[in-house]
Amino acid sequence: MNNQIHPCLWFDNQAQEAAKFYCSIFKNSKITADTPIVVNFELNGKKFMGLNGGPMFKFTEAVSFVVDCDTQEEIDYYWDALTKGGNESQCGWLKDKYGVSWQIVPSILGKLMSDPEKAGRVMQAFLKMKKFDIEKLKAA
Repeated sequence: MNNQIHPCLWFDNQAQEAAKFYCSIFKNSKITADTPIVVNFELNGKKFMGLNGGPMFKFTEAVSFVVDCDTQEEIDYYWDALTKGGNESQCGWLKDKYGVSWQIVPSILGKLMSDPEKAGRVMQAFLKMKKFDIEKLKAA
């Protein structure tokens, strides 16, 4: 039995527009089905559904999507693309122009935070950041 789990994102009426926006940012992405109410799409091979459900519900930071990045170039790319029309927040968090929350995180962060001698300094460094800076985290 194939019980795949994937998110459904509730939009007012911008599901198709949002799906195209996200597919333009993430490589290996595509829209797989598109109707006036629902659009199914994949980002880096992960399934998503966008629903044009009306204005009743809004996105909150209670749910966010984490993008692990190996390089500063990747962090810069995703940060710049997803904040266009959106808002920067602290510690690698942002909201895109649709109100969806994202965390753009260096994949090395877990390793840096697991070093008992560096963890406190690393945390102090990233608490001062909006967009993560890998070199500053390594130097902490």
